[in-house]
Amino acid sequence: MIIPVMTYFVILAFVAILGSLAAALYFMLRGGATQPHKSRNMAKALGLRVGISVLLFLCILLAWKLGYIHPTGIPPGR
Repeated sequence: MIIPVMTYFVILAFVAILGSLAAALYFMLRGGATQPHKSRNMAKALGLRVGISVLLFLCILLAWKLGYIHPTGIPPGR
């Protein structure tokens, strides 16, 4: 039950991160350095992206600690 919820949460977080990056790009291209309020909006959008990224990392770490997800990879010795 928790795995589909985590999948949707990760997808939603990635979409939010990309949306925040797009907003920052928009504010930067529309005169971010020359107009202080647009520069402030760009900084807020980038700060939001960092916050969402940190929250996503902490949620993945918590899910791993609680045993909901397990690391996979190349088996040792191969």
